[in-house]
Amino acid sequence: MQTSNISESPLPPEQPSSATDSGKQKASFFERYAYGIKAFLIGVLVLVLLIPTAMIMGLISEREQRQFEAKGEVSGKWGDAQTITGPVLVIPYYSKPGVTSNAIFLPDKLTVNGELLPEIRRRGIYEVAVYSSHLQIGGDFSHLDLTSLNIAPESVMLKDAYLALGVNDMRGISNQAGVIWNGQNFYFNPGVAATNLFTNGMQVKVPLTMSDSGIIAGNFSVNLNLKGSGQLFFSPVGKTTAINLSSNWKNPSFDGAFLPNSHNVHDKGFSASWQVSNLNRNFPQSWVGANENLHSADFGVKLFLPVDTYQQSTRAVKYAILIIGLTFLVFYFIELLQRYSVHPLQYILIGVALCVFYTLLIALAEQLNFSLAYLIAGVLTILLVSVYTASVLRSVRMAAGIGAALSLLYGFIYVIIRSEDQALLMGSLGLFIILAIVMYFSRRIKWGEL
Repeated sequence: MQTSNISESPLPPEQPSSATDSGKQKASFFERYAYGIKAFLIGVLVLVLLIPTAMIMGLISEREQRQFEAKGEVSGKWGDAQTITGPVLVIPYYSKPGVTSNAIFLPDKLTVNGELLPEIRRRGIYEVAVYSSHLQIGGDFSHLDLTSLNIAPESVMLKDAYLALGVNDMRGISNQAGVIWNGQNFYFNPGVAATNLFTNGMQVKVPLTMSDSGIIAGNFSVNLNLKGSGQLFFSPVGKTTAINLSSNWKNPSFDGAFLPNSHNVHDKGFSASWQVSNLNRNFPQSWVGANENLHSADFGVKLFLPVDTYQQSTRAVKYAILIIGLTFLVFYFIELLQRYSVHPLQYILIGVALCVFYTLLIALAEQLNFSLAYLIAGVLTILLVSVYTASVLRSVRMAAGIGAALSLLYGFIYVIIRSEDQALLMGSLGLFIILAIVMYFSRRIKWGEL
């Protein structure tokens, strides 16, 4: 049997596909650096989630503006913040033939005894602190020396001299204000002729007597019932100025150029006394010509509302990057240590839930006390994230851990918000402890094997 020799030519070696090699190289790269890429994406997500937090800050500003408008509406009908300036004595004289000017004289002694009766008015959901006050203003003018101002006695128009009292908002005057001048009763008229002295006020002509030593003035007493909102200030126009105020408001804020020499804040209100000398301010006792700034040394009391919802909400939002960043870091460590997988979309949903906390906080704080609003918003957010975590990781233990971590974090932020004076110290110590915890757990990760 003859066999034929069939020549079998060997097949050419199979050439590797370039597309296949490229796919293998690409897969190998992502497998090798998967956790690093994931960390980068998480960092980007944290920065992206700062956009809604910035929008929440804008929402807070908008609500603050509405609150300001509500306060302005109430103040416009009741009376605005008030500043009492004076009384001061204005004496016209002829500076040139046919040209009149005013000589301004401030009292030697000025005393104000007042009672402040505050109350809370509401406009929608907003609260406005308003007050009624009973002020007894007294003092005296000594002999007025014309020679020190280079005024000739014969040029003085004594019959046109008047006593002027500055009041910021005339709508707040609730009685027919008058003055007892040297034992005689006179009633004020609205407006002040010397508008460069103060914009709003009232005036009354008073009798003066010329003597060889100057002009003889006298003493005065003014009984003024005044309504206002927010604050009551005084200008220290006396050579010696003494202000005594009492009120049943429990949260006063003493403000302006001078603090009280003595004050007592108690459960039933406060009392405060100021003593100011002419040496403590920057304007003289008398002048002609150029106007002096009588409001440069104003002082008084503000009716401080102890809870400022929007201010505390703003402070809370400033810590949003800390809460979002640390929460994402916890999930990332769970992925590394427990070999769970969390999709970037799930990170986004968790981040949005953490952002919704702030809108809940603002909405609830407008209706409730800030602490209660923070508690409710925090509990709802922690429950939402914990339940979602249990569903994603299929682990109740992990969800409980996430809930505990968020509870500690929100509690820590709340303590910082409430502790205004120690906020920086507590925040720095808290961040140091958090960093130490992160470093402790990260040492267990075998980075070279990832």
